[in-house]
Amino acid sequence: MSRIGRMPIELPKEVKVSYDPPSIEVTGPKGALGCTIPRGIAVSLDGGKLFVQRDREERTLKALHGLTRSLIANMVTGVTQGFEKKLEIVGVGFRAEVQGNLLKLSLGFSHPVLFPIPEGIKIEVEKQTLLTVKGINKQLVGTVTAKLRSIKPPEPYKGKGIRYLGEKIRKKVGKTKA
Repeated sequence: MSRIGRMPIELPKEVKVSYDPPSIEVTGPKGALGCTIPRGIAVSLDGGKLFVQRDREERTLKALHGLTRSLIANMVTGVTQGFEKKLEIVGVGFRAEVQGNLLKLSLGFSHPVLFPIPEGIKIEVEKQTLLTVKGINKQLVGTVTAKLRSIKPPEPYKGKGIRYLGEKIRKKVGKTKA
């Protein structure tokens, strides 16, 4: 049996769960999230805890058992605390600012890059080189930060570009005069 799938999910008092097979919806103080439960996986609520079980011992169901439990646990965490990731912009003259529902990035290109902020995501610019991406959906927060980083990933010689806060960049040695 899946070690992760076996663990119960603790539900805080402010979280409401509605399970109507095959979908589950989790509602909390920050919003509501939902997902579809795969066939062969069942969810039961017992005394403030959610349990995820599978019907059969098939290989695909074993794989989906832990995944489903993790997705539901992430939804519970998202509607209570939310998720956030931080990015830092490194480079002379590189900066970011929020204009309405657009993020304007000056990254040394001939033009500023305008990034549309998706629904359910909030981007804060602390200083001009530190971005915080917040939201209740962990997958969406990760996707948006990855897309932002891919606009100008850190280059290997000077390390200029957009990186995750605390990310270590392995730098290459440049040319030497002979």
